[in-house]
Amino acid sequence: MGTQLKDDQGFIICTADDLKGTRINLDFPSVGATENIMLSAVFAKGKTIVTNAAREPEISDLQQFLNAMGARIVGAGTDTIIIDGLKDGETLHNVEYRIMPDRIVAGTYMIAAAITGGEVILRDVIPAHLYPITSRLAETGCLIVEEPGLIYLKGPDQIKPIDKLQTHPHPGFPTDLQPQITALLTLANGTSVIYETVFESRNKHAGELKRMGANIILNNGIVFVIKGVKELLGATVTASDLRCGAALILAGLSAKGNTIVQNSEYVERGYEKIEDVLTDIGADIKLVP
Repeated sequence: MGTQLKDDQGFIICTADDLKGTRINLDFPSVGATENIMLSAVFAKGKTIVTNAAREPEISDLQQFLNAMGARIVGAGTDTIIIDGLKDGETLHNVEYRIMPDRIVAGTYMIAAAITGGEVILRDVIPAHLYPITSRLAETGCLIVEEPGLIYLKGPDQIKPIDKLQTHPHPGFPTDLQPQITALLTLANGTSVIYETVFESRNKHAGELKRMGANIILNNGIVFVIKGVKELLGATVTASDLRCGAALILAGLSAKGNTIVQNSEYVERGYEKIEDVLTDIGADIKLVP
């Protein structure tokens, strides 16, 4: 597209006089890569075609937002996206836009109900976006009822294991919910196996869950063999990233005794006042400055 990139002591510096449309094929359908190409291509001269693009709902939402501002983008939600760059004299204009509900936050709260045997009603959600999640939670024994804009979930009396769960780009099971469902399956009545195929380093939660009594065998950093235990025990654990922290909070909700999750600032980055939301549905949790 005409950009010069330089890696300077951990910073990536990008400069360009003019961006030009081009054809880009992604080796992996990365959400972040697809979004950044779309944002850049809107201001490039000519047409940009992205193949093997990410198909997550957030990509479609970004297309709708940019088009509302005056961009010309088609194909979001498929593996080919075409962006016709702004012509001379054209600009984007201000709009008021409501972004889509957060699928991962919704999934986290569903797993919170599942791991505690509780129930939750999620409003202002898009059930079709959550099917990769709800379909697997149904396998664990959850009762799930869907209506337009609403999901009701009741956790099982006994959590069932999942023989094989593999993370994939959308419409597969999202990697951003792998740590949370791992926490759930530590209490299943049987053995579950999870394959992490998106982020090789998404495994730090395994060691912390083991500190709480979980029985997890980690193979090659990407295969989790989870043998369910009768209960987890409260412990002081450390969040190494956003989703790891969410998983440890969920484990703490179901654990016997008190659980302290350190580095909670990671969790605050991705969940708005998660402690208040969980308190509202019955959790005993507080944020310690």
